[in-house]
Amino acid sequence: MEYAELQVTTNFSFLRGASHAEELVATAKAQGVSAIGICDRNTLAGVVRAHAAAKEAELDLVVGARLDLTDGPSLICYPTDRAAYGRLSQLITKGKRAAPKGECHISLSDVIAHSDGQIFIAVPPARPDGDFEATLSRLAALWPGRLYLAASHTYCGRDRQRIAALAELGARTGAPIVATGDVLYHTPARRPLQDVVTCIREHCTIQTAGFRLNASAERHIRGPQEMARLFKGFEPALARTAEIASRCTFSLDELAYEYPDEPVAKGKTPQQHLEDLTWAGADWRYPGGVPARVEAALRKELSLIAELHYAPYFLTVNDIVAWARGEGILCQGRGSAANSAVCYVLGVTSVDPDTTNLLFERFISKERREPPDIDVDFEHERREEVIQYIYRRYGRHRAALTATVISYRPRSAVREVCKAMGLSEDIATAMAGTVWGSWGSDLDEPLITQAGLDPKNPMLRQAILLTRQLIGFPRHLSQHVGGFVLTRGPLSETVPIGNAAMDERTFIEWDKDDIEALGIMKVDVLALGMLTCIRKAFDMLALYKGLSYDLASVPQGDTATYDMLCEGDSLGVFQVESRAQMNMLPRLRPREFYDLVIE
Repeated sequence: MEYAELQVTTNFSFLRGASHAEELVATAKAQGVSAIGICDRNTLAGVVRAHAAAKEAELDLVVGARLDLTDGPSLICYPTDRAAYGRLSQLITKGKRAAPKGECHISLSDVIAHSDGQIFIAVPPARPDGDFEATLSRLAALWPGRLYLAASHTYCGRDRQRIAALAELGARTGAPIVATGDVLYHTPARRPLQDVVTCIREHCTIQTAGFRLNASAERHIRGPQEMARLFKGFEPALARTAEIASRCTFSLDELAYEYPDEPVAKGKTPQQHLEDLTWAGADWRYPGGVPARVEAALRKELSLIAELHYAPYFLTVNDIVAWARGEGILCQGRGSAANSAVCYVLGVTSVDPDTTNLLFERFISKERREPPDIDVDFEHERREEVIQYIYRRYGRHRAALTATVISYRPRSAVREVCKAMGLSEDIATAMAGTVWGSWGSDLDEPLITQAGLDPKNPMLRQAILLTRQLIGFPRHLSQHVGGFVLTRGPLSETVPIGNAAMDERTFIEWDKDDIEALGIMKVDVLALGMLTCIRKAFDMLALYKGLSYDLASVPQGDTATYDMLCEGDSLGVFQVESRAQMNMLPRLRPREFYDLVIE
């Protein structure tokens, strides 16, 4: 029998799911499941990773979310098409914008207002009462043929009686039952980790958790044969799983990205407007005439930009930089954007291509087919002005920062696991002390032995195993330092937007890897303290010396500065401040700017 698992929780239901989306998809494929439905709680944060894994495994993915309501039963929501997905995303956005960071307040009336094109599966409470039945009847009348009732085994000894009662309830209300596994992890071996994350969430230990832990290790993915055995006598509930999956045809591949219209002059195409700005900028940068070498570079770059349809991206970045320049805010494009003559004449960077030998193909290459990535640094004391301009220019429904997924690293993972298992603070500190730095991916047992602990001790051995499993799990979402996603239509119809902890900041649920996987481009608006220092230096030169400089006109060939760089003396003198770069300076011995580019 064909079976689709429609109630799967990943570890993006923070401290509830105990498996990565990739693990769940791979197991579902191996078990012969026809489709898998991801329904994390009040979020779509993990669906991109599930989408990428499902495409690779050639498994159908049903995209959705579990909606935990403030005034009603939990509802699993699966959009049937692109428009319905947009409504689900807007619904979650509404709930997140109305709540503090990390929370989502959704009411039943909110769900009803965004219910067109959605299929719902109601999650029954442990003991369904009259209020639940009344709500179910009301919703079934509102959504005929689109409301179902989840039925799963709890292994409490009376499952057949309970599922039969749910089937009768579904028949009375018009919400037929559908079989689910209520999955929290991909294999029974993850049950101990699920207990640990439950203890972390509930701020208790394994010894005191009691009924807060699941009663069995059966919340894993099962194949069609096992589900047919469990639901013998309730075969229609199994058949409905494949029916629902077939009705939900939406795929994340349908999320076509469109640039904002604002930076494009009326009556022009983006490419025409970019070319007009480019040649005007060339006249500004080179009042004595554009050098032949630069003109050739500009024509070559504009041709490639036209071929790859990147003009709107350049216009969007230019719009932000032009506003900052108008406000007297110093800014500079960093990284490979400095390789572009177009970026120089637009004022995005201040590196003159006529005086350097930078390779444009490092920035944009037809062969790589990778979108351009222009990171722009602004004075750190005034970067917030730029961010608020972007919000005003495009609106909070069309502009938001990307997310950063804060994940467990060895030190935080080992401390949380030890606390959940009831181990002493001394043991947790000793084990955490064996990890060097914060970006490791494992615990080193010989170092644990050197710390005076015995890795063969059963409790410590289990703590080490669970820590290794927890490392890399998402803890929560935070805002990216400055990566903006800007769209033509409502961004909230593509991905939910929530409040950041910082006032006047909003960010989406997906990180830079997620939006890259979907072909959505971002603009990085970053802060740099050195630019603030340079701005103040320019002001002092103008005040005391009567000298007027900008980044492009600072005199080059400062021998004394390069002498200092050759000695590794760069703090406060040049933007070479990482230890790795400073250690390389005496060996590289730079004598000109291009030497620093090579470094």
